[in-house]
Amino acid sequence: MKKTMIVAALFLSGLSNAQTNPAISSWLRNTNGTTGRHYVSGNSTAINDADLVNVQTVQYSGSWVYVTTTGVPSYITGPFLDGNPSVTTNQNAIFKIPLSPSQNTGAATATSGGNIGIFINGVAMFDYRDGVAWNSTTSALCGGLPGMSPCPGGPTATQAWNRDAVVAERIGFDCAKGHPAQGNYHHHQNPSAYKLDLNVISTVCDIYDADGLYAIDSTVHSPLIGYAYDGFPVYGAYGYKNADGTGGIVRIKSGYQYRNITTRTTSPTGATVSSGPNVSTTYPLGYFKEDYEFISHAGQADFLDVHNGRFCVTPEYPNGIYCYFATVDANWNSAYPYLVGPTYYGNKTATKVTSITETVTTYNSSTTELNENLTIDKINVYPNPSNDILMVQISDLLKQDLELTLIDAAGRVVAKRTIFQGSTIAYFDVSTLYKGIYFLKTNNGQVLEVSIND
Repeated sequence: MKKTMIVAALFLSGLSNAQTNPAISSWLRNTNGTTGRHYVSGNSTAINDADLVNVQTVQYSGSWVYVTTTGVPSYITGPFLDGNPSVTTNQNAIFKIPLSPSQNTGAATATSGGNIGIFINGVAMFDYRDGVAWNSTTSALCGGLPGMSPCPGGPTATQAWNRDAVVAERIGFDCAKGHPAQGNYHHHQNPSAYKLDLNVISTVCDIYDADGLYAIDSTVHSPLIGYAYDGFPVYGAYGYKNADGTGGIVRIKSGYQYRNITTRTTSPTGATVSSGPNVSTTYPLGYFKEDYEFISHAGQADFLDVHNGRFCVTPEYPNGIYCYFATVDANWNSAYPYLVGPTYYGNKTATKVTSITETVTTYNSSTTELNENLTIDKINVYPNPSNDILMVQISDLLKQDLELTLIDAAGRVVAKRTIFQGSTIAYFDVSTLYKGIYFLKTNNGQVLEVSIND
C-alpha cells in the first residue's frame, strides 16, 4: 500500500509540470530527419533507407502519453543470419502509455507474444518467447515458423515447454541483439551490442558495427531505456544497490535461475506435465522458459522480484517508482527474463492506437544542454595509435546527436562524423592521413588526443 501511495503521489506531482515527467520527456525524438540503415549478409557497407528513425512526436494529456514512431532505430539493423527474409520497416505506430501506472493487486497478467513495451527510441520490446514450443505427441518443435507444424490447440494455446528466443534464435539477432518479425524490429533483451559484452557469445559484430541503443557502464546507474505496457519504466542492467538510492552502483540481478533438471517432465511448480526433450547440447538448459525457476532473495535488495522489477529510487524518479531492469549476468550476457515478465507488476493499460481521440499537448523540449552527462571518460577511441580505422565508441546513451571533428596539429579539420542519438559508434578512415598527433573534438566540448601511424 505504501508503495502504491508513493507512486500515485509522484505522478500527481509530475502532472503539475508535465515537461519534467520522465514518461513524457525521455523519448528520443528525431528532430533532424535522420533515416535508417541496414546491412545485408556479406556486405559491411550499410544500405541507406528512407524511413525516419527513433520517435517522431510525443503528445500528452492528463492521463496518457502518445508516442508516434516508425519503430526504426538509429543504429544499423541486420544482417539476420538465420535466413529471416524480413528487414526493418516503418511501423507507423502510435503507442498510448499511462502517465499514472498502478500496481495490479489481482491475478497477475502474463506478458504475451508481440509488443509488451516500447524502448525510448520507439523500437518494440518483446518478452522471452518466439512463438515456438514443444509438441510431445510428435516429439518435435511446433509453431508458426516455416517448416513447423502448428502447436496443439493453435498459436494461443498454452504449451508445457515454450522456447526462449534469446537462447534459440541467437544466430538470427544482429549486433544490437534485435531482429524483425514481419518488419517489426524488436528486442527481447538488453539492447547493447554483443561485442561489448565481457564474454562475447555471438560473432556477428566481427564484421558489422558494435552498436546498439546504449553501452553498459558498470560505474553509473544505467539509463532509462523504455516503458512496459503497464506504464512502469525499464532500466538498463545497473542501479543503486538499495531501494532508497544508497549502497553504490551494482548489477541488478534476476531472481530466476536454472532448475536442477536433466529431463523435462515437470513444470517449475513441480507439477507433472507432458514431456519435453531431455536436456542436451541440442536442447540445452535454458532453451525453454520452463527451464527456469524463481527463487526469492528476501533481504537482498539487488535481486528482482518475480516480474523482473523492484520499487526503487532512480535518477529520473528521485521519489521512487516500480522499475523493471534489463537483466544480464556477470559477463553481461542477457539473463532471463531479460526485460519484463513473465508477468506484469502493474495493470496492463498501454496499447497501440491508430489515432488520438482526446485533446493533447505536443511535447517540445526546452533543454539546451547537449549530452550533459557525456564526460571524456565515456568516449572510447581505439585503436589508438591507428593506421587504418579509428573507432569512437560511447559508453552511455546519447540523447542528442554527437558531432565528431578530427583536427590535425595545425588546426585543420580533416574529417567529420556523427554518432546519432540512440546509437553509440562512428568510424574514421585514417589510412590516408599523415603520421602524427590529431585531436578529436566533440560538439559538447570534449577534446581527445589521438595518434596516427602511417
